Amino acid sequence: MTELQSVAAGPGPGGLRGLFARFEHLVRELGKFGTVGIVSFVVDVTIFNVLLFSGTPTLIAKTISTVVAATVAFIGNRFWTWRDRERTNLRREYSLYFLFNLVGLAIGLACLGASHYGLGSVWPFFQGKIADNIAANVVGLVLGTLFRFWSYRNIVFRKAAEPA
Repeated sequence: MTELQSVAAGPGPGGLRGLFARFEHLVRELGKFGTVGIVSFVVDVTIFNVLLFSGTPTLIAKTISTVVAATVAFIGNRFWTWRDRERTNLRREYSLYFLFNLVGLAIGLACLGASHYGLGSVWPFFQGKIADNIAANVVGLVLGTLFRFWSYRNIVFRKAAEPA
């Protein structure tokens, strides 16, 4: 057995098994968050493109699609991803959730605006629908999602305080 195989298959707390065991709960949370995110992404992209191709201005279309997708995501995250977390006031959770979604929306809109209006003023390609989709639904989505995961996990659906 090579050293790499023994590290990966080691029965102790080391190796890949130990690493997975240490972060298993986080991996499961990320999986659920990702599943909810995929469903919300499909909702977001579908609504964005329906509005975009029907003549709605770019930033308004993205704002509407994000608000609808965020509502779908709240339901999925509250009642599935972090269902084991202590429930606080639903109004508090919903308000914080949408506050952090506004920040995530601003991140996505900044990426879309920088591409469409900033880069697009120099290179017309960036004002096209494909470039708008890449800026909004790839770059903006990734950056916004990283921020949202952190804020939901640590602030909105926080763990109950450990007794002293």
